[in-house]
Amino acid sequence: MSYRDFINNLSVTPFGVWLVKTFAARVDPWIYKLTGGRYASTGPLTIPQLTLTTVGRKSGKERTVQLGYTADGDDVLIVASNLGGENHPAWSYNLDANPSAKIRLGAEDKNVVATRLTDSEKAILWPKIAETIPQMKTYVTKTDRNIKVYRLSGG
Repeated sequence: MSYRDFINNLSVTPFGVWLVKTFAARVDPWIYKLTGGRYASTGPLTIPQLTLTTVGRKSGKERTVQLGYTADGDDVLIVASNLGGENHPAWSYNLDANPSAKIRLGAEDKNVVATRLTDSEKAILWPKIAETIPQMKTYVTKTDRNIKVYRLSGG
């Protein structure tokens, strides 16, 4: 088993989900920024990743999370999987309230505008997303909710 497969398989286990929520979610954006997008808490990146900064819909404060993404032309696609959790992640509600956001791809910062994909658009792009981020194949089986997918375009 390759390192990539090991990390990706670990991330869908109960321990892996706990590790991401309690540790990686806090330190990975910092490590990512410090290393120019080359590393996370598990070491070299095993899927394409970015940091997303939204404005909190209630607090008005900037909130940054690290997410896997799929490139689609000049745009990127992000998935509100919440690791297959019962609820949508907070950042998705922030994007729904205010679609203007910032991303960091490697060492480059970009202003973007988020558009939530329709179910039919998502169905067309899902195979590409699941190929890029293999964990998504497991996350969709862990929840009954309709997982949101967003297109981030240069703003």
